[in-house]
Amino acid sequence: MGFERLRALGAAVALAGAGAMAAAAGGSARLWTGAAVLAVAGVATGWTLTRRQPAPATPPEPEPPPDTHRLALLQAQLEHLPAAAWVQTDDRLQALTSRARRLEAPGSVRDRAALHELLRCATAGGPVLLDTERGSERWQLRRQLLAIDGREQALLVLVPLERELEQESLQAWQQLVQVLTHEIMNSLTPIRSLSETAIGLLDEPGSEADLRTALNAIALRAGSLAEFVQTYRQVSRWPAPVLAPVDLQALFARLQQLVSPAWTARGGVARFELASPGLRLQADEGQLEQALLALLTNAEQATAAQPAPRLWVQARQGRGGRLQISVRDNGPGVPPGLERQIFLPFFSAREGGQGIGLTVVRQLVHGMGGRVRHVRPLEGGAAFVLSF
Repeated sequence: MGFERLRALGAAVALAGAGAMAAAAGGSARLWTGAAVLAVAGVATGWTLTRRQPAPATPPEPEPPPDTHRLALLQAQLEHLPAAAWVQTDDRLQALTSRARRLEAPGSVRDRAALHELLRCATAGGPVLLDTERGSERWQLRRQLLAIDGREQALLVLVPLERELEQESLQAWQQLVQVLTHEIMNSLTPIRSLSETAIGLLDEPGSEADLRTALNAIALRAGSLAEFVQTYRQVSRWPAPVLAPVDLQALFARLQQLVSPAWTARGGVARFELASPGLRLQADEGQLEQALLALLTNAEQATAAQPAPRLWVQARQGRGGRLQISVRDNGPGVPPGLERQIFLPFFSAREGGQGIGLTVVRQLVHGMGGRVRHVRPLEGGAAFVLSF
C-alpha cells in the first residue's frame, strides 16, 4: 500500500511540474519540451494506478492445532458436568463447572462464604449438608489432591443426593408399609371374624365349647401379632457395634465347625476359604458372626431341595484395599425382579419365610461401616457380598 501512495505522489509532482514549466515556458521551446515530457510521465504514472488491480487473495485461517481443539472440547465437557467442581490452589477456589457457579449464585446457597469455608476445610470426602434457599440439602463431597507444575492443588466435587435419597426413602417406606399392612391384616382379619362369631355364641345355649374354641383362636392370633411386633422392635434396636480387630481365620474355623455337619448330613459340602491366612477386619466380632450366621441359614434353606447342596464362603482383599466376604450357594437364587425387596423387613421370597434374616444382615453390616449386596452368579444360585 505504501508503494501505491509513492506512485500517486510521483504522478502528482510530475503533472504539477509540467504545469509550472508550461506556465513559465513562454516562447522557449526547450521548456515546452520539458513540460511535455513531465506531463507524459505524470499521465503514464497515473494511468497505471487507474488499472484495476486484483485484490490480494485472503489466506485461509489456519486450523487450530489438535491439542488446542482437544482442550476446547474438554473445557466444554467439563463446563456441562452434572456436578459442582472447584480447584483449590493455596487458599483460592476457582469454579470449574456451571453447576458450581449456579450453586454460588444468589438463590442457591444462603451463605456463599460458608460454602467456600466448607470446601477449604474439607480434609476427606463424605456426605455434607448445605443450607440452601430450598432448605437443607444433602450432597456428597469428594476431595482429590493434585500436583501440577510443582504446585499442590485440590480438586473438590459436590454431587447432589437429595432428590435420589428422597426417592429411595419414599420407595422403601411404601414397600415397608405394604409388608407391614399385609402381616397385620393377616392377624386382624381372623380376629375380627372370630370376635363376631363369639359374640353370636353368647346368646346360644350349649355353645360353651364353640365359644371356648373361638376365644382360644383369638388368643392365638393376638399372640402371633404381638410376636410380630416384638420381632420388629428387635430388628430396629440393635446395639451399637464395638469395633476391634477380628481374626477371620479363627472366625471361619468356628463357623465351619458349627455348620459343616448339617451340610455333610444332607450330602453336601460347606467350604470356607481365605485368600490370605492373616486377613483381619476392624469390626464387632459378635455382630459380624451373627450376620454371617443369618446368611448361612438362608443358604441352607435355599438349598433344601438340592440333591448335592454346596456352600462357598470366601474372604479376600478387593480393589482399593476393601475386604470382601462372599457367601454363595447353588440354590434356585432370588427370583428376578425381587433383588431390591429382599432386604425389606418381613419380605421373603420363600414360602413361609419370616423375612428377617437379610434385614438383620444389612443393619449389622451397615452399623460396622460396611455394605451388603446381592450378586447373581453366572453359575446360578445366589451370592451375597459383604464389603468393608
